[in-house]
Amino acid sequence: MLISLSIRDIVLIDALDLDFSEGLGVLTGETGAGKSILLDALGLALGARADSGLVRPDSKQGIVTACFTLPPDHALYRYLQQNALTVEDGEALIVKRIVKADGGSRALLNDQPISVSLLKDVSSYLIEIHGQHDERGLLNPRSHRLLLDNFGHIDTSSVSAAYAYWQETEKALKQALLLKEEREQDKEWLEDAVQELTAFAPQDGEEASLADERKMLQKGARLAEDMEAIGQWIDGTDGALSLLRQAGRRLGRISFEYPALAEALESLDKALNEAGDASERLGHAAMMLDNDPNRLDAIEARLFELRALARKHRVAPDELPNFVKELQGKLEQIESGEQGIALLQAENKSARQNYQQAAEKLHQSRKKTAENLDKAVMAELPPLKMEAARFQTKIEKLEASQWGSEGCDRVEFTISTNPGADFAPLMKIASGGELSRFMLALKVVLAGAEGTETIIFDEIDQGVGGAVASAIGERLARLSEKSQLLVITHSPQVAARAAQHWLIQKHHPKSSAKKTFATRTEVKALTFDERREEIARMLSGAEVTDEARAQARRLLRH
Repeated sequence: MLISLSIRDIVLIDALDLDFSEGLGVLTGETGAGKSILLDALGLALGARADSGLVRPDSKQGIVTACFTLPPDHALYRYLQQNALTVEDGEALIVKRIVKADGGSRALLNDQPISVSLLKDVSSYLIEIHGQHDERGLLNPRSHRLLLDNFGHIDTSSVSAAYAYWQETEKALKQALLLKEEREQDKEWLEDAVQELTAFAPQDGEEASLADERKMLQKGARLAEDMEAIGQWIDGTDGALSLLRQAGRRLGRISFEYPALAEALESLDKALNEAGDASERLGHAAMMLDNDPNRLDAIEARLFELRALARKHRVAPDELPNFVKELQGKLEQIESGEQGIALLQAENKSARQNYQQAAEKLHQSRKKTAENLDKAVMAELPPLKMEAARFQTKIEKLEASQWGSEGCDRVEFTISTNPGADFAPLMKIASGGELSRFMLALKVVLAGAEGTETIIFDEIDQGVGGAVASAIGERLARLSEKSQLLVITHSPQVAARAAQHWLIQKHHPKSSAKKTFATRTEVKALTFDERREEIARMLSGAEVTDEARAQARRLLRH
């Protein structure tokens, strides 16, 4: 609900502060008094195009501030949070627009700077202005489907759930097909890699085992070489044993001639026996060693190949056994992928059919509801002097690419204002007053189906009077029980229905010699007696008669 409006230095308004309440409020005044200025100022606060010409002459800037209150949990609070605006649930909303005389403007929401486009979006939650050139609210076809559903209390949850499930299967199928395509491209490489690794058959912990055995074999090979060299030194052709035997034979020949050499010969015999024992023990030790040179070559070859395969596939050697299983799993997925895709395709087809069935049921419900809405709106038109007008809710099925969680329908309210004329969108209606009256009829029928709290009608009674004006007043009063209404009117029948009444008039100072621009627009809240006098003026014109005052009293009592 709009609770206050503050205007500073806008066209003919130097300073104006208005407070509003619930129900029906009217603004009256003579033609040219400045009612359009008031609407222009409010439109500025709601995101209309900023024109430096709106700034009052001799002023540096113009400012318009509008304050709103909303019920808790209103959808606007969630929208503000989504746009990173910190406004507490239940907190008043203050929108401010500052326009500079040299061009440029700023928009603020609760003192937080916002863009003008965001201000327009926020305003759509707060207020509707129905006038000759307004294209928001009911004139926006994007809102018609929701309004029709709310009018008929149509539950779209089953369609939303069916659509969500269909989209899930659609996404899963697309991912499966994409994965299959990617894997098919890798299939040949996978087959070669699996064949190579399977033939090699890497084992868990094999690298460490091979490295340890390689070290042992390398040590054994060096020991065998040393033992072979020692054996040659001891038992070779020119080894120690051969030389000792030669020395023993010669010493044996000469020891007969020199008995003193017998002890030397005895010691030499002992040396031969010890050397023989050493040679025998070396031979036995050599037999105990595994000195197969091919084993070391085989171990080294496998170890080098194991590490080369690990580098090739960019994994650690110990990860190769699991890597083989992983590649085999991918191959199996490719081979079984066709079956999985077939199941997903069947599931997707079933989900689409379920959605279409739910959407068709929703379509039929909307058609039935549209007939009821059309009848209800048509019943409101004759009392508003629109007997020739016809209203029709147009429902068209969308292309499959446009289906959504709300079904397969495009809904638009259309009207024909003349007999034989084609139906056209609401915004194609030429007459501002006719459009406003039609908006009123639609608003009365849809009362309670919308979330907008404040509605403004600009000269809804244009060109009508008498019973039609009375019918307009009665419907405005009925609608004001659901929403706050502000009406700019020339009709005394409408003005008499109001809970609040403001008079808009121009003020002309007696002397303006020191000022280049002194005329200003003033807005005054009227008391009961002042209301009676204003309604009498509206009835009789420039000269207020006693008969007009009496008629004004009767209207106010009614």
